[in-house]
Amino acid sequence: MSTIVAVANQKGGVGKTTTAVNLAAALASHRLPVLLVDLDPQANATAGVGVDRRQLHASVYDVLVGGRSVTGLLHEVETGPLRFHLLPAHPDLTAAEVVMTREGGAERRLAEALAPLREGFTWILIDCPPSLNVLTLNALVAADSVLIPVQCEYYALEGLSALCATIERVRASVNPRLVIEGLLRTMYDPRSNLNQEVARQLLDHFGSQVFRTIIPRNIRLAEAPSHGRSALAHDQGAKGAWAYFLLAREILVRRGMMTADLSDPSGLEERPFPPGD
Repeated sequence: MSTIVAVANQKGGVGKTTTAVNLAAALASHRLPVLLVDLDPQANATAGVGVDRRQLHASVYDVLVGGRSVTGLLHEVETGPLRFHLLPAHPDLTAAEVVMTREGGAERRLAEALAPLREGFTWILIDCPPSLNVLTLNALVAADSVLIPVQCEYYALEGLSALCATIERVRASVNPRLVIEGLLRTMYDPRSNLNQEVARQLLDHFGSQVFRTIIPRNIRLAEAPSHGRSALAHDQGAKGAWAYFLLAREILVRRGMMTADLSDPSGLEERPFPPGD
């Protein structure tokens, strides 16, 4: 049985898609079957792993609106030990928001579509749109947990209370198993006093719910999507790629799927960050 994780934050530009793509690759590097679901009408996760949105004959839109089976719509992406599957998105997914808002019970469609796949994948990651709309609601109803990327900038805490309240409402009404997987600090620059302060504030407010792994601001993370691949496939020696590898390890350790001493920060690291970008 798979674990379904929604990568969500209604604030844009915080690294949701970067996290979804690179965490999928990092988990796949552990030889685990992984599915990435692109639920964002911008379809950046789809393009970011090398799938041409213009050539798609069907996408997650057809699953949510047309009732089409997911079978046959999955694309195998990446290569070698980073190989995983993608359920792609297309910009016409914007229309799905309008159609589904008018129909009762539409919030369960993704959960129903993914149910037959849960035996075949250890992890299913959902890249959510940057809003609390019917698509994000579908992800929260389908998910077992929510991973929240938070940029280490001034407005980092803005909107988190609304997202946490939405998660609580979904848990109370339609998905009692839903929990917060963790808050992930992204785009971190250790030279910035503001970044350091925001990182501390998140720890003060959320404690152990904050991942120990921090994603640095990194050139390779930014340029990898233009090459149609994850940062781990683009340059696995880069700091950003290594950070997502450590994040995958931390999640697996938290869930008892790997052994490491979390009381010792070095227990999550096989080696220090490499010196390059």
